[in-house]
Amino acid sequence: MSQAVGNTTLAYARVWHHVDASDRVLGKLAERIALVLMGKHKPIYDPSIDCGDYVVVTNARSVKVTGKKEEQLLYRKHTMFPGGLKETPYKTMQERKPDEIIRHAVSGMLPKNKLRDRRLERLKIFPGDRMGIVGGNILKSWEDGSLPQNFDPSVPTTSKTLAALREAQQSASKST
Repeated sequence: MSQAVGNTTLAYARVWHHVDASDRVLGKLAERIALVLMGKHKPIYDPSIDCGDYVVVTNARSVKVTGKKEEQLLYRKHTMFPGGLKETPYKTMQERKPDEIIRHAVSGMLPKNKLRDRRLERLKIFPGDRMGIVGGNILKSWEDGSLPQNFDPSVPTTSKTLAALREAQQSASKST
């Protein structure tokens, strides 16, 4: 007689989540992404084990910040040479590297340990709607956490196409 003791392999299976960042507040979005990357949404969470999921973020270019951060926020990096401090304002970063804004915010919300880089590798960020071949892996969308009945994982999806599928479902259920 054998019984499974402890966590099963299925519990550690990684799921791909999709987030549409358009008109979302940067801090709250980064907090939610960090929780999913760590695996805190799972009942098997353990701080010493990397059991988090993948997160795909689209429309990174249209993320919002509150207050006067749009004018005041500066991103700094240093070349390690004397006088090598480079400062980039938020608006310039939003035009040139919108993915780095979200990656920097999520990185700051993850624990500062050896698992941090491995967790950040599971974060995929795209400036627009198109997510390429990665879209075929999406299993969950964060609007309401559910998927439509006629969902096909082999077809790349975005939040707009998922919304269109839900509308088609609702109109079909109203007509019957």
